[in-house]
Amino acid sequence: MVIEHDGFGAELRRRRVAAGMSLSELAGKVYCSRSFLSRVENGRRRASLELAQLCDEVLDAKGALVGLAPLPGTDAVPKAVRGGAGERAAGTVRSPEKKDGRYDHVEFRRLLRRGDLSHAAGEMREAERHYTAAYRGAEGDPRAQAEAVIRMARRWSDPGQVDRELLQSLRGCLAALDGDGSAEAAGLRLRLEAHLAKKMALAVSQDTAAGLAGPAEGARLAEETLRRLPDDGDDEVRCEVLTECRWARYDFLPAPDSLTLSERLREAAARQDSPYFRGEALMAVAIDQLRNGRIFSALATANQYRKHAADTHSALARWQRHTLDALLDLWHGRFDAAAEWIFVESLKFIELLRADYAVPADNLTQTRLGQAYWLLRQQGRLAELFTSDLAGDVERHAYFPVWRAGLALALCETGQYAEGADLFLGCVADVDRFPPSGWAVPALVLLAEVCAALDLAGGFDAELAPVLPTLRARLAPHDGEQIALGGWPTVLLGPTARACGVLALAAGEPETALEHFRRAAVPARSSQPELARLRLAQARAIRRVGGPGSEPNAVRLLREASRGAESYGMTWLGGQCEGLLGEPGRA
Repeated sequence: MVIEHDGFGAELRRRRVAAGMSLSELAGKVYCSRSFLSRVENGRRRASLELAQLCDEVLDAKGALVGLAPLPGTDAVPKAVRGGAGERAAGTVRSPEKKDGRYDHVEFRRLLRRGDLSHAAGEMREAERHYTAAYRGAEGDPRAQAEAVIRMARRWSDPGQVDRELLQSLRGCLAALDGDGSAEAAGLRLRLEAHLAKKMALAVSQDTAAGLAGPAEGARLAEETLRRLPDDGDDEVRCEVLTECRWARYDFLPAPDSLTLSERLREAAARQDSPYFRGEALMAVAIDQLRNGRIFSALATANQYRKHAADTHSALARWQRHTLDALLDLWHGRFDAAAEWIFVESLKFIELLRADYAVPADNLTQTRLGQAYWLLRQQGRLAELFTSDLAGDVERHAYFPVWRAGLALALCETGQYAEGADLFLGCVADVDRFPPSGWAVPALVLLAEVCAALDLAGGFDAELAPVLPTLRARLAPHDGEQIALGGWPTVLLGPTARACGVLALAAGEPETALEHFRRAAVPARSSQPELARLRLAQARAIRRVGGPGSEPNAVRLLREASRGAESYGMTWLGGQCEGLLGEPGRA
């Protein structure tokens, strides 16, 4: 019978194999028989604390193995008889009892380690129970409590919302460490400030912020924290600070600068033996490569993340891997594969993770909703948005401007132009409150798509004229080879240069539009569906420029766009192309 239940044997085997050491070699170094050590690794015998300490020292595990070893006098009860999610939800994790007025440091480290294992498996609520028990048991030791709160802060939060309780815990730990001049306390303060910065920056606007501590203030704190991060020192501190501060500055940092931070994180994570930071670094690099139009580099990083997800056996890591795969399927036009994930498999994941209280479900549902919306848009099926429960989900998340912009586009592309224009104008009224980067870019690109739809429909010049300068000015810093990325990550909405081009076209500057479209062609070449959209836009601009040879050139582009739309089942786009082909000279 397998009696080991907290991962000691599996972790021992993983570290032994990674060190290139045979069972016999390790058994000789820790003074036990090979057969006994084999049973420990297979979970059939319980390791003593002394054996765990020896293995930890020989394998340089830095306390990880000690943290998994059962304490003397405890029973190793099979997990199957300890109750399921309902019992865990009731809170059966106990804080370490104090001895002679002091907390049990060994049990504290063990609780942290068990929390780490739960977090790595995607069981965030279970992890938090262990971290909370460790925090309460370490009362009187500000450094230990800070370590526990840092672990709590790694949990996912509801998107666009601020976790006020966690903000208070982080600030309380910082206050408790005030005056502690040790190097350990300095590192803890940097890590706490990095998490505080990110949690403040999660608000999508001042309306969802915690008082005056909004996104801009979080980004400023992250910048200060990064400035004080030493070039050398503890790699765990570097990984934590780089991970959290990159997210805190995501909406305020140009995409190329964000990629630089991600690359720094990947280098630090390579030195730190931590699956958590390795996964964070790979996902951060993939996201920033996509935003910078480096699709083929992102494909290589995505392959590395697939291997990481397979190694960790985490449901959350698998979710993120499949989400990234679906994003790339949508970009490359593999719509059937994307649909299988979006409408079938992802629902199973959501129900599984929701049932286990693994993560706030809104993270998962919004990601699925974004991918479902974009698939329907690509296939010209946005009318289904309004005949299903998807439109209601979009409206419920309207505190995110990107969803309001998406709904305005859906109205326009289903022929409801007047309603779409009204919603569009309401979105544009809030543009001045958008951050300079991050989620603002996909929202602006969707608003540019609404402009293109209204311009093509005709009759909306009075509505477009006053708002076009604002939209063009906000998108101008992102012109070039960048691609607008919605979500973290959810969908690629297309090159920002094409969005700049359709805005110039709507403003009556077709020559300027063509310059933008030429820049957009570079990142668009990795996506046939995106090239079809770009060719339609180019044809419209060429017709507006006019002159000798313009009409044959425009017709050629429209036919190429029409063939692409037919090949990938993009019915709305195909209909637009056929309509323009049937009316020579119409732009």
